[in-house]
Amino acid sequence: MAAKDELGRRGEALAADHLIASGLQIVDRNWRCAQGEIDLVALDDGEVVFVEVKTRSSLAFGHPLEAITVTKLARLRRLAAAWCDAHPERHNRIRIDAIAIIAPTHGLVEIEHLRSVF
Repeated sequence: MAAKDELGRRGEALAADHLIASGLQIVDRNWRCAQGEIDLVALDDGEVVFVEVKTRSSLAFGHPLEAITVTKLARLRRLAAAWCDAHPERHNRIRIDAIAIIAPTHGLVEIEHLRSVF
């Protein structure tokens, strides 16, 4: 597995742990359809939360949230709609969150969770 893929998987695991610690329930990980992939899907007090996770090992190439463009957000919205179509029993309210993780090889991990980014 490439180092970038390993970092991404580590970031998604850290994000899932963060969400669980915050009281959310993870209902899907790496959900795929023809349009792409949703990193995490969680439930937060009856609300379905679609989570985009961006992980970096440092800020050398910018903050992880800088990678979430308007185009990416629009795609996430389409993916959320596709997930809802595939799971019609599971959604009354939805939101899209973003989690940025800075996970150096050595040192403290930083997690930033932005709610309702779109």
